Amino acid sequence: MTAAFPSWAAFFAMGGYAFYVWLSVAVTLLSLAGLLLHTVLQRRRLIAAVHRREAREARIRASKTVTPAAAASAQESSL
Repeated sequence: MTAAFPSWAAFFAMGGYAFYVWLSVAVTLLSLAGLLLHTVLQRRRLIAAVHRREAREARIRASKTVTPAAAASAQESSL
């Protein structure tokens, strides 16, 4: 093993402080996993919102451009 621990059992026992050591390791890893999950989900939501906004802006731009056929039909309906 290493100079600090003569065996694997001693390593896992952590000199009698195993509960506190491994609990803190578990809490730290769970916190990091939660942070990673939150970041991934937030990124997906942000990308989806950007796509929705771009699609909306494209629809608005498309509705503002007047095609010749649409202009002709608008003039006919106003007469």
